[in-house]
Amino acid sequence: MKESRLYEKLKDSAVKCATCAHGCVIQDGKRGICGVRENRGGALYSLVYGRPISQAVDPIEKKPLFHFHPGTTAFSVATVGCNFHCLFCQNADISQMPRESGRILGRETSPEQLVKAAQQQRCRSIAYTYTEPTVFFDYTYDVALLARQEGIANVYVTNGYMTPEVLRAFAEAGGDHGSLLDAANVDLKAFSDEFYHHQCGARLQPVLDSLILMKEQGVWVEVTTLVIPELNDSTDELKSIAEFILHNLGAETPWHVSAFYPTYKLLDRPRTPVETLRRARQIGLEAGLRYVYEGNVPGSEGESTYCYNCGECLIKRFGYSIEHYGITESKCGQCGAQIDGIGI
Repeated sequence: MKESRLYEKLKDSAVKCATCAHGCVIQDGKRGICGVRENRGGALYSLVYGRPISQAVDPIEKKPLFHFHPGTTAFSVATVGCNFHCLFCQNADISQMPRESGRILGRETSPEQLVKAAQQQRCRSIAYTYTEPTVFFDYTYDVALLARQEGIANVYVTNGYMTPEVLRAFAEAGGDHGSLLDAANVDLKAFSDEFYHHQCGARLQPVLDSLILMKEQGVWVEVTTLVIPELNDSTDELKSIAEFILHNLGAETPWHVSAFYPTYKLLDRPRTPVETLRRARQIGLEAGLRYVYEGNVPGSEGESTYCYNCGECLIKRFGYSIEHYGITESKCGQCGAQIDGIGI
């Protein structure tokens, strides 16, 4: 256990968590919505600090991040717990474990051990992923400090439901070198409060606020939308997401539109037709986004990166593998246009 960095002490030994946008007020002996922060005697503790449930080496493209050091590997780490309860969660066995069974599992691993493991595996970055990294923020913060010292980048794969205080903590710790968070892939699951309320147990606005603040802080941002038939696949909703990205994050921000398949508690919806993803991609491109990708459909033309200026295929992908790379010094090898990204 470790005392949380971000919380407020209230009367009668209650506390208010300031790590995620739920802002849980937690009575003594109780836990927050995430199931992994507990009030013990008027102090808030993380129950998952230094206890990852999963560690793996992944292609950075799996996060998915297509414009952040493409072709490199990320040391992926997760603890149990999540501040959402998405009915379509693909990792519900670990994300929902504390809420559904009260169990906290994980193998003790200090921040120093985690960074050393990433070094031994020659990973370019550490990705806090699989479950929601905001709920194990205290651990990610200490790991990120050490990783930055060793020249290893830090990546959040997140639902974006953290408080501004979390992002400011990363920014302040990075100082003149920029936020400790180098990149983030943020799920923008839909563009309505109704969807967020019924499907995830959350609200839309905090996610939008986090995206804007990340961009302001210089974090490289890519956005993912899991397109679910009849829930968030209307043309109007997809246009709203594309226009939000364009006007608030910039045309250079990649948007990944990914195929849904039935899982966890959302089993009454069909898989997303490839035609729907192609329509979503076209909506993004027509809105003015430079890079829109189709996810979960290996071999699709929409997996690859094209020059927004001349249309040349610059990075040909199949799944998480790169088959062709046509970018030189961050420029299109055909027309010389500047291609957006970090380490690209």
